[in-house]
Amino acid sequence: MKLKANQINQQLASLDPAYRLVLIYGPDEGLVRERAEKIGRQIVDDLKDAFNVAILEPSKLKEDPSILSDEAAAISMMGGRRLVRIEAASDIIVPAVKLFLEDSPGDGVIVISAGDLPPRSGLRKMVETAKNAVVLPCYLDDARALEGLVREVMQENGLRIEPEAMSWVLTQLGSDRAISRSELEKLALYKGPVPPGGDPQIVTLADAQACVGDSGTLTLETIAIATSGGDLRQLDDALFKAFTRGENPVAVLRAVSRRLQRIQLVVGEMAQGAPIEQALKGLRPPVFFKEVPAFKAHVNRWSTTQLSRAMDILIGAEIDCKTTGLPAESICARACLRIANAARR
Repeated sequence: MKLKANQINQQLASLDPAYRLVLIYGPDEGLVRERAEKIGRQIVDDLKDAFNVAILEPSKLKEDPSILSDEAAAISMMGGRRLVRIEAASDIIVPAVKLFLEDSPGDGVIVISAGDLPPRSGLRKMVETAKNAVVLPCYLDDARALEGLVREVMQENGLRIEPEAMSWVLTQLGSDRAISRSELEKLALYKGPVPPGGDPQIVTLADAQACVGDSGTLTLETIAIATSGGDLRQLDDALFKAFTRGENPVAVLRAVSRRLQRIQLVVGEMAQGAPIEQALKGLRPPVFFKEVPAFKAHVNRWSTTQLSRAMDILIGAEIDCKTTGLPAESICARACLRIANAARR
């Protein structure tokens, strides 16, 4: 079954008993892990329980597809339902999944984690069309999803965040859900526990700046800002640190794309006669107030034609990252440097 966006949270809260297999995939590896664990904890209390949790390697399933059905049908010595987990899955497990979906023995639940499966993926298409299975895609967090995550973590810890602090935090978080959640939990720890029954503490801009991120040097937003502003030195440094940290090159390209899209919206409004201040007010989320002067300067570097060419470069680079087999980091860095050089001119 292929779900709509508003149906995904329902399954994360309470998985429909009709679904015996869950495929969680997407470019956001942190979000894939988070959702796989949420589903898994609905089945077992402890994800490391050796009696009730089986972890299968895709290569083993390729050799013997029947293992998957056997593990799902196995009866636990300690009672309770079985959870079968498969990570880093690909189309090599299609025969095993097909066998299970056709029969679905036992009452165990299978949770499959995968990377960014293309629409033509046999595994993805099979699960999307099965009535006893469900697909949970994990796309890179956009501004709305990040804002929702911030509010969720703050609420869980009895905190409220000021609008200025929210704007700043959103500029510091990247698109990887695990890293973003870690930064927000660090902020909650910094504010300290709220006494039982006490009023929510307020997270101020100073609080956020004190502990979120590493001065912005490792964030995707930093790379995007350096690219759109033509700052080659900062861009080179930020790309090196981001890739050293293991950042996904596609996530970097999409962060730059989001930045250029925001600039494109402002440039388009100005082309129709709107003052830059009025055009800026229409952006959501709004530009962080301390960044407004730099954002205006970047807007003035670009025309609609140049922005269209830059977007073509980003799209082409993402396709190359996924299809050519060449080093994705090199493809990403080259695209960012080409765009930054265009901004300098």
